[in-house]
Order: sequence, then structure tokens, then C-alpha cells
Amino acid sequence: MTTQQGIVIVVIILVCLALWWVYRKAVKYNEVDWGSRWFGLIDGLNRLICYRLHRLQPQHIELPEQGGCILACNHVSGLDPLVLIAAARRPLRFMIAREEYERFGLQWLFRGVGCIPVERSGRPELALREALRTLQMGEVLAIFPHGKIHLDSDPARKLKKGVAWLAGQTNAPIIPCRLTGVSGEGHTLLSVLMRSRVNIETFDIIHCEQDTNGECLDEISCRIEGRFKQE
Repeated sequence: MTTQQGIVIVVIILVCLALWWVYRKAVKYNEVDWGSRWFGLIDGLNRLICYRLHRLQPQHIELPEQGGCILACNHVSGLDPLVLIAAARRPLRFMIAREEYERFGLQWLFRGVGCIPVERSGRPELALREALRTLQMGEVLAIFPHGKIHLDSDPARKLKKGVAWLAGQTNAPIIPCRLTGVSGEGHTLLSVLMRSRVNIETFDIIHCEQDTNGECLDEISCRIEGRFKQE
């Protein structure tokens, strides 16, 4: 055996050991049944990344054990959905822009976890109907009501009305939460790679009646934008 062959063998062994370590950690950290072993491993790997790289405390968003509900959160980066998934003990279904849904190499993942693509310039009502069915089936719908990345330093932006409309149509409770501590605010991929110290603040459940959408949106906005002071 030559020296070069020996180095190759050692590298292969080290890679196999590293992959085995990642596999074992993914199995250990997986907390949610996504209906697929592969997606369970991805769930565990995502939690590992959020806990170790982004220093998310092992905290959980208080979701109802069953039944449809809406998780409404501020949107500061591409890391946000990964953190929400890591902090939830139920599968989350996200509403995302069609152009994000069709990103090369990621469509299989978005489809597998049940993301709902939204046509921003086409027929957004189709996505709302799918979201309505999702809630009626008792699933958790995760929404970024600003509609896109929006930082605290950005000019004020009204929330999309869909979150209040969906809650009014289904009587689904809204759980507002706020993400802070993301190092790559304003970025998509960079925020996933940069080390953060992420924190999630959750608030009391909000119930929206069909005739109080404006008040409901104001309540959500106040909380996810950090303007609400808990007593």
C-alpha cells in the first residue's frame, strides 16, 4: 500500500465516522413525526444546527397538542423558518412565495414538508384556499404576516390581511411570536451560515372574529414588531 492510498483510506474512514456522528445526532434531536424517516432526520439535523450553531435555547413554542392553529412571526432572515421548526413539537406548514418554492434543488424539500406556494402577482386566493384547508384539517400554519423580510429599522409596513381572514374563517387561534438575535438579519443564505444567538419570545393566544380583522392585525403587529410590553 502506498502512502497516498493510506491517506485516502484514512480520509474515507474519517468521513464515514463524521457521517455516522451526524446521523446519530439527527436521530437523537428529531422530535416531530413528519411522516417520513428522511424528513425526521432532516428535522433532527435542523434542530442540531439551530441549537449548536445558532445557540437557540432548547425551548418550545406552546402550540395546542391538536387542532388547527396559526403561528404568526416577524420575518428577519432566511433562518427564520428553520428556527420555528426547531422550536415546535408539531409539523409546521409555511406559506412561501412561489419563486422561493421553486428554488433549484429545494423544491422537493418544500413540497415534502407541505409548504404552500403563494402567487404574489397572480392568484393569491388559491394559496389562501389551501391554507384554509390546512387549518380545517387540524394542522399548524406558519405565516410571516409582513409578506417578506422586514426589519425593525425598516419603514412601517402593514401586515397582510390573510392571517386575520384565515383565523376568522376557521376560529383558529393565532400564536404570535418574535425572533431576535439573528446575526444575518436581512439576508437569506448568509443568515443560515453566520453564527447567531437566536431567541424566541411567544405571546398569549389571539382570537380573531370575522368583523374585527383590523383590531386583530393591530394586536399581531404590536407583538411581532416588539412594541408590546407584557405585564
